[in-house]
Amino acid sequence: MMTLYLSPGACSLASHIALNAASLPYRAVRVDLKEKRTADGADFTVVNPKGYVPALELDDGEVLTENIAVLSFIARSAGTLMPAAGMPHWRVLETTAFISTELHKNFKPFFDKSASDDARTKAGEVIGQRLRLMEARLGDRAFIVGEELSIADCYLFVVLRWAGKLGLPLPEHLDAYYQRMTQLPAVADALKDEGIDG
Repeated sequence: MMTLYLSPGACSLASHIALNAASLPYRAVRVDLKEKRTADGADFTVVNPKGYVPALELDDGEVLTENIAVLSFIARSAGTLMPAAGMPHWRVLETTAFISTELHKNFKPFFDKSASDDARTKAGEVIGQRLRLMEARLGDRAFIVGEELSIADCYLFVVLRWAGKLGLPLPEHLDAYYQRMTQLPAVADALKDEGIDG
């Protein structure tokens, strides 16, 4: 059985949602990111020397890290959450990469206690611009790419949750999308398992 190393509410929540949606067997292990220790006190850096989540330990003991890689592995293993071929496949990867590099990374000043108010203000402006691009991509669809849940949705949900918790405004259609996502069993179960709210 695979093991997902996670920290409640962190970006590993995307992988947690994806595993639920894919109906793949796994166990979840919480990580204290400050202490770099698992819930049972083990040294997490033995699992992932980078010291952050997600980390997915596979059945054969191999460990996969980085959200895009972990999410893609889950999708490939389950045969769902990403179209197998053609332009829809690449659109999911494109959108997931955008969420990782252009949205996720810009939250850093909000999670860094030493960051200045100016850095947070600038980051908030960039995040707002990126969210408007995501809203335009969403359009009137139920999901961010195509008509079915994908790994991009799993990741986008997490950064939208962060924005909401930080008081950053969500564009109207993205806010409605976020509310719909919270109702999906895969999302609701992951939130419950991690002891956090939507």
